[in-house]
Amino acid sequence: MTTTRITDRDLQSLVDRLNTMTDSPAESWKPDASGRNRAQIGNFHLSFAYGGVCLHRMSNESGGVSTPLVSYHTTRRELWQRLHSFIDGLEFAKRAQS
Repeated sequence: MTTTRITDRDLQSLVDRLNTMTDSPAESWKPDASGRNRAQIGNFHLSFAYGGVCLHRMSNESGGVSTPLVSYHTTRRELWQRLHSFIDGLEFAKRAQS
């Protein structure tokens, strides 16, 4: 049995899709008029730590985040599966509203 390796690029592609689907900012941080970086509330982005990865969503102007799928850093494969399920659920909800 062969398995395809899940890369950071694979995950980022799903996160980009999620930001587009939810009309969320594409960037985590963006400079304001004075040049100071500001957190982009609502942005989904990846966090890498402890040898794993986690989906974060910017929740306030100071850069605080929530973890909408799993509250710990996990394997790339597990996050990839959860992201696909999350996106499938959003698409299902949009179709049900139509």
